[in-house]
Amino acid sequence: MKFTTVDLTPRIGTEIGVDLETLLSGSAAAELREILEQRGVIVLRELGLDDRQQVAFARTLGELDQVGREGIFKIAINSGQDRRAAYLAPEYVKGTFFWHIDGTTGDRPNRATLLSAHRLSPSGGQTEFANTYAAYDDLPESEKRFLDTLKVVHSLKALQRAVNPETAAEQAAYQRQPERTHPLVWRHRSGRKSLVLGMTASHVEGMSLAEGQALLRRLMEWATQPQFVYRHEWRVGDLVVWDNTGTMHRVVPYALDSGRTMHRTTLIGEELLA
Repeated sequence: MKFTTVDLTPRIGTEIGVDLETLLSGSAAAELREILEQRGVIVLRELGLDDRQQVAFARTLGELDQVGREGIFKIAINSGQDRRAAYLAPEYVKGTFFWHIDGTTGDRPNRATLLSAHRLSPSGGQTEFANTYAAYDDLPESEKRFLDTLKVVHSLKALQRAVNPETAAEQAAYQRQPERTHPLVWRHRSGRKSLVLGMTASHVEGMSLAEGQALLRRLMEWATQPQFVYRHEWRVGDLVVWDNTGTMHRVVPYALDSGRTMHRTTLIGEELLA
């Protein structure tokens, strides 16, 4: 063992103690990937990686998604303090306040995400993670058999509808965004299964809209019970890595003018939803 581990809750989240040289060399990458799959979230406290180091570490864990500038995508709203940075629209940030899995409107959701804290809001801004492997495992066997047969349509429109009321123009724009149909239960290559939920889930194929949405709401409530959830209280310099294929996440709402700035690196998905 090249590092120390402390489980943060019984079902999700492990804090890692490791030196920077070991982290960047990749010598612990296989063990870290295994912990990530089993525990969903890895926390490295006050590590203080710069962007180059964050990208280098990410490359030891998987293939980099070239989003943002040289693998770093800044999650922030322009407060006028740093005009060199690429900032987001408030509507995008508000969308992160709802439970979601990244990439469900594509064919291959992201493998994992690395997020580092550069500037925090005075209040709010914690990130919550829900273990959808564990949530599936704890369902009654009869319900698992039923859910295994279902497919769900995911769309950005479903998420944006929750964020803000739509004008006619906005409705037309969201209608042009692609929809994807995925199994409600992800059968992973490892043999494990997880629920594919979140606010991008629009409706269940073969069910009435009301019936399908009632089922999705009930499963969301089930999967986000306290025993499945880890809430991260950020400190500047923290790095958090999560398995996007087996967790949902959301941000606790914070003031959009607070200057909160996070740097995100994403790993490309390694398996199709099946």
